[in-house]
Amino acid sequence: MVGTYLAGVLGMEMETTKKVIGAIPNSQCDYRPDDRSMKALDLAKHIAEGEVMLIDIAIVGGDVPPPAGAKELTTAAEVVAWYEQEVTAALAKVGTLTGEELATVLSVWGGMVTMPAVNFLRLASAHSIHHRGQLSSYLRPMGAKVPSIYGPSGDSAS
Repeated sequence: MVGTYLAGVLGMEMETTKKVIGAIPNSQCDYRPDDRSMKALDLAKHIAEGEVMLIDIAIVGGDVPPPAGAKELTTAAEVVAWYEQEVTAALAKVGTLTGEELATVLSVWGGMVTMPAVNFLRLASAHSIHHRGQLSSYLRPMGAKVPSIYGPSGDSAS
């Protein structure tokens, strides 16, 4: 089933995203490299909430409200736990989607975006990968170590 394959791919990316978010030291949650940049913890929440929302759009077949719960989180560990819980539950549902369901064209955000449901899953992944890269560039300047992402980093052997 195509949904099972996509859930597996997104699940592998989730594991990497958890490592990057989890590398934020509690003492550096407010770090940002520039006044125009998001604070580290806010960026982590944005990654988590965005991925959950985009996956939910594909599952529900249309607009969904922003996910509840992440706004109140105050540490990277809390964001990782929330993100893992929400994405794991969503991916279980993605695994049941048929090719026909994933090919259904959806129109969301007042018609601003129209594309097949499967593209919202691709967008969820691309959005997380993009902002995960942004967040990983915060880590060394805040005194943290960059975890392995698609192979070893300068801070990790694996």
